Amino acid sequence: MADLAHVMGEDLQLAGTGDLAVVSADQETQQRVLHRLLTGAATYIWQPSYGAGLPGLIGTVASQQQIAAIIKAQMALEATVSATPEPQVVLSVGSPGVVLAAINYTDAVSGSSQTLTLPIGG
Repeated sequence: MADLAHVMGEDLQLAGTGDLAVVSADQETQQRVLHRLLTGAATYIWQPSYGAGLPGLIGTVASQQQIAAIIKAQMALEATVSATPEPQVVLSVGSPGVVLAAINYTDAVSGSSQTLTLPIGG
């Protein structure tokens, strides 16, 4: 069964027919990764290991190594992200107070290489 097209923080998307849109395997994995990284750490009481809590790092002092380690640990827990090759995280500083995370991973369902760029902060 396909997942609905829904990027965290946005509205559900509609298909050209007016029905709710569904996503492909690659898009589904991207949605799952975004949801995992943007969900507060330990906020799901039945799954305390779910959620990286990246928005909670805003306003704190966190090293790039700490942020990359959090992202890699959560990516390893996502079933639709292939463990090999291991996801790569490259962090760069954008405008003041914003860290950009470029995450390269392999989709476990489609086998395709994917890149997700995520701003943290700002």
